[in-house]
Amino acid sequence: MSKLIDGKALAATIKEEIAQEVQEMQSQGLKTPHLAAVLVGNNPASEAYVGNKVRSCEKVGFKSTLIRKENSITQGELMDVIKDLNENPDIDGFIVQLPLPEHIDEHAVTLAIDYKKDVDGFHPINIGRMAQGLDSYLPATPFGILQMLDRYNIETSGKHCVVIGRSNIVGTPMSILMSRKAKVGNATVTLTHSRTRDLEAEVKRADIIIAAIGIPFFVTSNMVKEGAVIIDVGINRVEDSSRKRGYRLAGDVNLDDVLDKVSYITPVPGGVGPMTVVSLLKNTLRAAKGEIEF
Repeated sequence: MSKLIDGKALAATIKEEIAQEVQEMQSQGLKTPHLAAVLVGNNPASEAYVGNKVRSCEKVGFKSTLIRKENSITQGELMDVIKDLNENPDIDGFIVQLPLPEHIDEHAVTLAIDYKKDVDGFHPINIGRMAQGLDSYLPATPFGILQMLDRYNIETSGKHCVVIGRSNIVGTPMSILMSRKAKVGNATVTLTHSRTRDLEAEVKRADIIIAAIGIPFFVTSNMVKEGAVIIDVGINRVEDSSRKRGYRLAGDVNLDDVLDKVSYITPVPGGVGPMTVVSLLKNTLRAAKGEIEF
């Protein structure tokens, strides 16, 4: 049995399911889901992410709109773009791709997005609803991880889950979701970070490790107990002269080092990344269908 959780294959399967649902909606004369993305500047990673999202929309039959703006855009001008998207009845959900230029207040941008169209799941109303166990748009990467654990039938109830990293995008929401009373949840969660004392000992107790610290190869076999499940959220560039571009992508976990000890692990690339995009599509589909009663 393969120990690798194949995020790429799982994402392809879920995209097929979404495409089928969109076809059924269209055959019933219902509105085609419409996702918009705002891209400021020309950050290569952001360009790649947004391009992938646009292609994924096309693949499942969504409408997609890409709004490009120069790095020099002012806070007020960006707020006007967000206001237009909030008020456009044809747009079901939209994202403002991060990071933004330094002169833009990212927190103010997040707050300006209508939480009913916040398919990235970052608005405080969605985060608050999530924390209270109410229906909401879940942050895309944590939502993708939940689907992986669900589809691979990985038991979480009663397990000890250690999350490494406390970002608002992955670590903190993941700690909340894993402890919630839900099919994928009911775990005892420890949220660790740079100030955690004896981090190695904390991680070694884990049945499930969610690594989202942004340090390549941080988790090694001496930190992992036999049979643990590892979800590697890290996407780090490491130098590799054998590659044409001079680098390769690596996770926060040293996969080769831990592979003999784990029961399941997500590879990088091809693990969590593809599921993040799928989650964005699922949130947009939910928005188009009006599934969440705010």
